[in-house]
Amino acid sequence: MSSTSTAPQSANQFRADICVVGGAGHVGLPLSIVFAAKNQRVLIYDLNQKSMDEIRGGQMPFIELGAEPLLKDALSKGFLTFTNRVEDVGSAATVVVTIGTPVDEFLSPSLRVITQCFDRLLPHLREEQLIVIRSTVYPGVTQTMTKYVQSKGKILKLAFCPERIVEGHAVEELQTLPQIVSGTTAEAEEEAANLFRLIAPEVVRLAPIEAELVKMFSNAYRYIQFAVTNQFYMIASTANVDYYKILDGMKRNYPRSKDFPLAGLTAGPCLFKDTMQLASFYRNQFGLGFQAMLVNEGLPQFIVDKLDAAYPLEKMTVGLLGMAFKAESDDPRFSLSYKMKKILAHRAETVLTTDPFVQNDPDLLPLDEVARRSDILILCAPHHAYRDLKLDYEAVVDVWNFWGRGSLITRAQTVAVQHT
Repeated sequence: MSSTSTAPQSANQFRADICVVGGAGHVGLPLSIVFAAKNQRVLIYDLNQKSMDEIRGGQMPFIELGAEPLLKDALSKGFLTFTNRVEDVGSAATVVVTIGTPVDEFLSPSLRVITQCFDRLLPHLREEQLIVIRSTVYPGVTQTMTKYVQSKGKILKLAFCPERIVEGHAVEELQTLPQIVSGTTAEAEEEAANLFRLIAPEVVRLAPIEAELVKMFSNAYRYIQFAVTNQFYMIASTANVDYYKILDGMKRNYPRSKDFPLAGLTAGPCLFKDTMQLASFYRNQFGLGFQAMLVNEGLPQFIVDKLDAAYPLEKMTVGLLGMAFKAESDDPRFSLSYKMKKILAHRAETVLTTDPFVQNDPDLLPLDEVARRSDILILCAPHHAYRDLKLDYEAVVDVWNFWGRGSLITRAQTVAVQHT
């Protein structure tokens, strides 16, 4: 669709089957592509013109496995159209809202973003449309938005259907994992179920607050799991023993420990935020969540303190490998690599950073330059591009055990390995 205005239409004359609000983002775009691959006419509404132009040209604006061939096919068949005009949202039978829902400076949920979004949309929404909130929201927000919409003189079929995908693998997971659906009315729930049956092998029906808590519990549980392994890593490191020898002993042929995660920088746009939203919902009595936050957010400081105790950091150059929030990603949002960089800025003589995927950081340097100039390396995001790096440094911090030689590799250890 072009950015020309559309006139109001009756329920059986919609020009699009689905409009995805925020459809150029990490949640909205894979969803749009998968629906279009199922022959749904999808309208992407977004204000990020740069991303929209890339998508319209058949290019993904971020890494998403398997997405680009589907994108090009959908474009060639005319199943994907684009607009930056809010008026066009009324031309779709279903509107899916995928905007972000942040926490504020007090680690409390901020409803301002989703409320402002609905304020923009409401003049163009109609009772016959299904409105699906896809964003992760504070428990109770779906019902709150129903009342808010009613206070503005609108009656809408409102559903909440949380996304539960791993970023970068959405195209696959949207089509292979069950989808949670809920609605504020039986009609809204039924239409939401029919919508997601188009792409998913199974739908799971819940009440809105149950669906909201599914997403919160899932992310908080993963955040706590990572905090447990990160805390154990700190305990082992403080005792000057290799955590990964211990972890191997725990897991080897012992099924009750087989899913125990590796230590590492636990970050990204969801886990921390949703854990804090759940804590706020539980009147700040979610002690496990707060302790997980202290452990995971404290890991960069712990690593720098350990290095500073063993090396004259103030005279050394430290290179950070990987500034995305996880491996094989180009997304630096909420990455703890940048927290590590800030801490080191006050402790090391020089801090250098590199990443093969991140595009929007002008401070990034080529890998070969960081490798050549650094005295110490810290592996922040274990991208495959670093697999064959020669580890001849005063120290290499590998909290992930990416190279299979423990979490701290010293020059003396490297020389010993070379002569074995």
